[in-house]
Amino acid sequence: MWNDEIVEEIHQIREHYAKSFNYDLNAIFEDLRKKEAERVARGRIRTSHRPVLSTRLKLFMTVLDPM
Repeated sequence: MWNDEIVEEIHQIREHYAKSFNYDLNAIFEDLRKKEAERVARGRIRTSHRPVLSTRLKLFMTVLDPM
């Protein structure tokens, strides 16, 4: 099987992030809300033309976005 180093690194980052919250989705969600509020306060919010996704799916998609 072919291994992609970038994909593997993303999986490791995601695993480390989830583990830091003991895999508690509520704690992860609260952390992401806090980070989002900080970005909004700094004026660093992005707009997207993609359809709105469910909250849980957004959670996992934004885990890797440090901004």
